[in-house]
Amino acid sequence: MTHDIVLFEGDGIGPEITKSVTEIIKATGVEINYHPYTIGVRALEKDGVLIPQESLDAIKKYKVALKGPLTTPIGKGFKSVNVQLRLAFNLYSNVRPASSFANISRYQGVDLVTIRENTEDLYIGEEHPIEDGVEAIKRITKKASERIIRYAFEYARANGRHLVTCIHKANILKQSDGLFLSLFNSIKEEYPDIEANDKIIDNMCMQLVMYPEKYDVLVAPNLYGDIISDLIAGLTGGLGLVPAANIGDGVAIFEAVHGSAPDIAGKNIANPIAMLLSSCMMLDYLGEQTAANKIRNSVKKVLNEKIGLTPDLGGNGSTTSITEAIINNLDA
Repeated sequence: MTHDIVLFEGDGIGPEITKSVTEIIKATGVEINYHPYTIGVRALEKDGVLIPQESLDAIKKYKVALKGPLTTPIGKGFKSVNVQLRLAFNLYSNVRPASSFANISRYQGVDLVTIRENTEDLYIGEEHPIEDGVEAIKRITKKASERIIRYAFEYARANGRHLVTCIHKANILKQSDGLFLSLFNSIKEEYPDIEANDKIIDNMCMQLVMYPEKYDVLVAPNLYGDIISDLIAGLTGGLGLVPAANIGDGVAIFEAVHGSAPDIAGKNIANPIAMLLSSCMMLDYLGEQTAANKIRNSVKKVLNEKIGLTPDLGGNGSTTSITEAIINNLDA
């Protein structure tokens, strides 16, 4: 079966790591017909907009996209491209798995999945001036909260996970976070096979640093999910090693969440693993789990044995060398 995928190379190192990822997927034997389109700074320079209509139309048509890192111009009034895409396609679930790698990760025994509500909270970007300052609106709705909480429990059940933890600040934000927590406590009763608990966000950050191995699936409103998913990335080796997916009803975008690193663009030293592991999530989504697991196992072997690693991973290799190493170990 051939899969049609929208491909956004991204900015900075995006084209280099995208090339690496597509080569590795091809080596698994999975047949993908990539439809390349442009968003981000490259689109701005070419078309005068960060997200051309033809790119949006392509996602509507093909339903699945793989996206490299993007640059949003800072301080020039541009909204985040990632946020715009999530809202445009109602990609309400941001899924960020993170697990330890031997010889790489600061912590061993970490195996966590952050499931973050992706469409509301402070990320609606509604701010207005008040006397002597600015006020921002934090929106938490019943519909969006129920949807993401159920997604977390369904994810846990489908993937053999045993615990879902709700993250909140309901002790202070008694109405907004209080609603999220109340809905969690109600919905958890529908999943008696899954253990459930909750943690206040500040305590959760401490717990993740001290006892990350005690947690499993974390579900959170947008802002808290954004913060803790990066914290967890730091436990396991940084943003260069963690995948991400934005999933809605019938549309999904898989992405590298790290920056576009323009300072090393074109130098053939960019680490492709975050985007590669995101592509594994895409392969799972497409029903190509065997190929996805081959890639994941090869990545573990290459990292554990330090084969061809790029400088950010402590090696002296290149994008080319780590790509070749992963391909050579697909059947190991």
